[in-house]
This record gives sequence, structure tokens and C-alpha cells, in this order.
Amino acid sequence: MALKTAAMTGISGTVSLESGFRAIKDVGMSGMDMSSFSGCRLQVKGSKKPASLTVKTTSGVRCMGAEVPPAWPGRAVIEDVKIRNGPKPISLIGSTGSIGTQTLDIVAENPNKFKVVALAAGSNVSLLAEQIKAFRPSLVAVKNASSVPALKEALAGLDKLPEIMVGEEGIVEVARHPEAVTVVTGIVGCAGLKPTVAAIEAGKDIALANKETLIAGGPYVLPLAKKHGINILPADSEHSAIFQCIQGLPEGGLRRIILTASGGAFRDWPVEKLKEVKVADALKHPNWSMGRKITVDSATLMNKGLEVIEAHYLFGADYDDIDIVVHPQSIIHSMVETQDSSVIAQLGWPDMRLPILYTMSWPERISCSEKTWPRLDFFKMGNLTFMKPDHAKYPSMALSYSAGRAGGTMTGVLSAANEKAVELFLEERIGYLDIVKVIEKTCEKHREELVELPSLAEILHYDGWAREYAQELIESGSFRTKVVA
Repeated sequence: MALKTAAMTGISGTVSLESGFRAIKDVGMSGMDMSSFSGCRLQVKGSKKPASLTVKTTSGVRCMGAEVPPAWPGRAVIEDVKIRNGPKPISLIGSTGSIGTQTLDIVAENPNKFKVVALAAGSNVSLLAEQIKAFRPSLVAVKNASSVPALKEALAGLDKLPEIMVGEEGIVEVARHPEAVTVVTGIVGCAGLKPTVAAIEAGKDIALANKETLIAGGPYVLPLAKKHGINILPADSEHSAIFQCIQGLPEGGLRRIILTASGGAFRDWPVEKLKEVKVADALKHPNWSMGRKITVDSATLMNKGLEVIEAHYLFGADYDDIDIVVHPQSIIHSMVETQDSSVIAQLGWPDMRLPILYTMSWPERISCSEKTWPRLDFFKMGNLTFMKPDHAKYPSMALSYSAGRAGGTMTGVLSAANEKAVELFLEERIGYLDIVKVIEKTCEKHREELVELPSLAEILHYDGWAREYAQELIESGSFRTKVVA
């Protein structure tokens, strides 16, 4: 299979990183105001003048300079589709999580299309043992050595045991397994960054379900992917939708990306009521069944802010050309607008299996059973509605756009601080309204040491720093919001 991704051309120019999200000026944020970061003028580490970023502009989207090439710069053109002879070998990182179990459901339903050669998991030994028995990988990695005896005991009687490795080294070996063609990265957080880098260096295509790979690691990972000639294929529903919509677009044909958001648990709540939010309230997603952390991210709309950053890195769109619209039914998973004002959308029931399947099968389209993959019924679907997101209710949007425009290590700090703040909220150590405040203060502090083009070591360093700083903010007593019992 030969693939062309057309680089976007145009006039080089320099854009200063001035104020944050433009719309913030027009919104009364009440008690949820950002203190300074959302409108700050940022400085790069080692520089005494405001940071600037060289971008290439076209009549459509604007792309970052050659240092960080987008994975799919506004289009994807497939010259030919060659049907694979035999099942595609895959490695799966995070096999016992939500992405991992859904990936294995797909493999189980399509044994003639996929086979599992390696699995990496955390501490759910019993589920991992069941997966090993069902899919017979040759290599398995677990997080801690203490899990190995229990795993071996659970596999007693199996005719052939897989090789079992431990820790980060084991996950990296799973990622670069010599037989694997594609690696599905379902592990959460920056823990997925090193194995993804190892997979890229080994020439594996990446089915990307780990946001941090691009949000934190984009400035490092994307040039590496280009160097090794591998494809980064988005496995989350919104970016998969965009990827599907840009198939075959002419060069310069993309004008705008439109990310859809359900609005989360508090879509219909008045802003004034948010101070009463309990953890249980934030975990009541109206449409999707997801893990606790991502469900809270959906409630704050931070998930959409992070997706804006990821869309920028994946498709080369400037932040001015990425919009968010609230779509309560979650049927349209995202859209693109072309230069002639046409809008192309991808529709489907809220089901993460479809975007995961597409990353695994691309560029093929695999026929699926109607019993387990119900067709979209327009009569059952009913009305599709759209709303403008409320910036007073969702201040995370302004924060995310500002971090994205800052670039470099700021986006990773944003993501890491969010992960820590959500963890503290779920532990009932801070209130719901404190989540964004913790993130904002962490980003504001980081502007003193922002690195525009970081190394992998710097990305990982500032990920750890952000988590520690967010923790210290709480322990210092900076946040005294009463947690609602």
C-alpha cells in the first residue's frame, strides 16, 4: 500500500503568542474566572522576550513549521488499497482497560483479519490471564513483578506459556514486538509515551488511543514518525471522524475542523449550581460509558480542550480553525468544513469500537455483523441539535486554547495537571470548581520554564513536575473549597 500525505505550502510568517482564547473577553466568568494564564503573554525557557512561533499559512488551515510536521496535513490520499493476505498482527498496550477490552472484542469477532502477538497490562491479573488463554500472544508484560506468580498460577495447565516481562522494559518490548504491524496504545497518561516512541522507531503503525502521545509529546513524536515513515491513526471517536472526512480531500481543501461535544454531565445545569456538584454527579455521562477520569473530563469539557490540541497536531489546523460545538445526541462525531463551505460529517451510534476498528483496518473497510454492530437508523435517531458551548460553564476551553497556542511543554503540563486535579476531585480532596483552578495555576507557574521544542526527557520531566506542583497546591492549603458530601 502506498500512501501520500500532501504537505501544505504557503508563505512563512511569525505569529506572537499573545492573548488566550479570544471569546473569553466576551464572557462573564463569575466566580470561575481565570486569574492570568488564559490571557498571558508567554516566554520560552532561556529567552527574555515573548515566545513566538513560526507557522506556514495557506488559504485554508495554517500549519506549524517543519520542526513539527502534522500527522495528516489537511488531507490523506490513498493511491491503492491492497487487501492483506492473512490476519494483521497487532500488539496491544493497556489490554485490560476500556480501549484494550474493546480492541480484543474486535479481534475475537474478526480472527481472519487480526491476531494478537503481544499484550501489556497493569495489575488486573485475572482478566489478563483470560485474555492470554483466548488470544495466545507470544509476549506479555505486567506492571509489577509481584503480579507474575499470580499470573503464572492463573495460566497453569496452558500448553504453552507466553514470555512474561515486567515494568516499563516489558511494555516497550510489547510495543516493538518484531511480528507486530500495528500497535494499539490504550494505556493512560505519559506512561504510554516511551512505548509509543519505541514502536515508531521499530517501524510500527500506531493506532492512537493515548492522548498524551501528541498532547505532551507532539513536538517530539511527530518528527520521529515522519523520519520513520509510519502512520499515526487516531482511535478516539472525534479524531477518527475527522480522519475519515479528509480522505481524498484535495490539497488546501480543508478550511475548518468542528469537534462535537456531548456537553457532559452538567450540560443542562445552570452555572450557579456547579458549586453543589458531587463526585457521583460528575460521573453520570448522558451518552457514553467510559472510565471515571474521562467522564469527569467530559463534565468539565477538558476532554474537548485536549482534543483541540490533538487535532492541531494530527491535522495541522491552526487553533483559530478548530471549533467546538455541543451536540447532545453524540451521533455526529465531528465534521470538517472545506474551502467551498461544504461540511462533511461522520455519523454513528455512540460506540468506541468503530473508531478503534478503523485504525486497525485502515485503509480497508471491514464488514461487521448487524447483531453486534447495529446500523444507524435515522428514524430511531430522531432530531440532531447543536448548541454553542458556554464559556462560563466550561472555562477549560479557554485554558486549553491558551496552552495550545503556547505549545512546547505547556500542553503536556496542562494534561498532567488535569489528570492530577481530577484524581484529587475523585478522592474528594478538592471541589469540582477547583479542578480548572488547579490546572490554571500550574500552567501559570510553568510559563517561567516553557520549552518550545522539548526533548523526550524534558517532556517527561515537566509531566512529573506538573503533577507534583498540583499536589503541592492542595497540600499548601491554596484551595479551601468545601467538598460537597
